[in-house]
Amino acid sequence: MSISASRTKVSLRVYPNAAINEVVGFADGVLRVKISEPPTKGKANKELIIFLSQRLNVGKDRLSIIKGHAARNKVLAIEGLNQEEILKRLLPD
Repeated sequence: MSISASRTKVSLRVYPNAAINEVVGFADGVLRVKISEPPTKGKANKELIIFLSQRLNVGKDRLSIIKGHAARNKVLAIEGLNQEEILKRLLPD
């Protein structure tokens, strides 16, 4: 993860077609997320934004995929939260 003035960039590994949406873990600087939608026509990306915005308790407009739209490895920008707060909200204790 890297931090700029008002947004934090998060590296993701997305696993589409999962049984349920869930955050699997965080290792080696990469957040692993399972998404139930297939990776066709942007469905998994849309579901990823919806799921993470709910888990982070922020509006969908504060999350954007800035790299990897058509890949499993993505970089997501999150406005207004730092790395510590993101991990605290996404990862189980």
